[in-house]
Amino acid sequence: MIRVPVQPGMLTWARERADRSVEELAAKFPKLQAWEEGELQPTWKQLEAFAKATRVPVGYLFLREPPEEHVPIPDLRTVGNIFLNRPSPDLLETIYLCQRRQAWYRDWARSAGEEPLAFVGSARLDSPVEEAAADMRDALGFDLEERRRFGTWSEALRRFVSQADELGVLVMVSGVVGSNNRRKLLPEEFRGFALADDLAPLVFINGADTKAAQMFTLAHELAHIWLGESALSDIGPASRPSRRIESWCNRVAAEILVPLEVLRGELKRGDVLNQVQPLAKRFKVSTLVILRRLLDARRLTRREFEEAYKKEMARLLKRPKEKGGDFYLAQAARASRRFSRALVASTFEGRTSFTEALRLLGIKKIETLRSLGQEVGVQV
Repeated sequence: MIRVPVQPGMLTWARERADRSVEELAAKFPKLQAWEEGELQPTWKQLEAFAKATRVPVGYLFLREPPEEHVPIPDLRTVGNIFLNRPSPDLLETIYLCQRRQAWYRDWARSAGEEPLAFVGSARLDSPVEEAAADMRDALGFDLEERRRFGTWSEALRRFVSQADELGVLVMVSGVVGSNNRRKLLPEEFRGFALADDLAPLVFINGADTKAAQMFTLAHELAHIWLGESALSDIGPASRPSRRIESWCNRVAAEILVPLEVLRGELKRGDVLNQVQPLAKRFKVSTLVILRRLLDARRLTRREFEEAYKKEMARLLKRPKEKGGDFYLAQAARASRRFSRALVASTFEGRTSFTEALRLLGIKKIETLRSLGQEVGVQV
């Protein structure tokens, strides 16, 4: 039996990169500890299986030392204001996939004679938060009265995504890598990112996060698009970012969703915590966003806010998750309806190969592509 000469340290690096322990992989690779200690080497077949299990290109395992992997966009994630430095394979692959989709859409938009989108990069960090938020609401058609007529804030979130899509932003919402339901994205690692581009601005929302968090994340990432700045974020309504850009985007996001002056006009006398649920229903946002705005309105102290936020988050996490719906609705959300429409139309017109279209969407059958086209309004 022929063994493959690989550096033991590379096997350890690949396992740790995938956040897997020796014990977790022991059933499939019983000799893994011996491999990592240099007492034994794997066969080629075993090495290929190990590379697949740890989500690393097999060629990497032949390097003498681990490569330095960096997030290809500004990484603004922190834990306790300490910046994170090791991205997971799932995060990296998600960003790379979105970059490929964005590149395709940019080329398509140019060939279609699309004009650059004026709102991308139209704001500055010294722009007043209230003015920037008002400009964004106007551009998006974000009507507070319209939102009050929705039955739930989940419906309002879908409408928010649709408004951004109609404006020209590719909004992709997914909780897995590509279409691989076995590879769940971790909200603890990131909540979303923005890829700024004046022809193909893209926002990705981690769909594994709570619905309560997704609306705020979308507003935050759209603020990055208005600044014309790409970024990877893990913020939420309770975050206190140390970087100026993240602080500005957080404040703008909160003002977009719940304008402070409107909120003050809705508040009644008495215990404000008893008003959180009614206010959330009126503004069609999560209770977490309302708590954040009560802090901004100085109706809660920081300590009161943090205690109430912690309790409310625990309550929301106990709620049953929404069950998966129609496959094609989910697929359109994962890849953005705008992107899906353009790609399906281009493919059936013969401008894009079926191979490329299937690869970009993460599907395997042409019939699935055809059905997706019908879902997003493309007659093929």
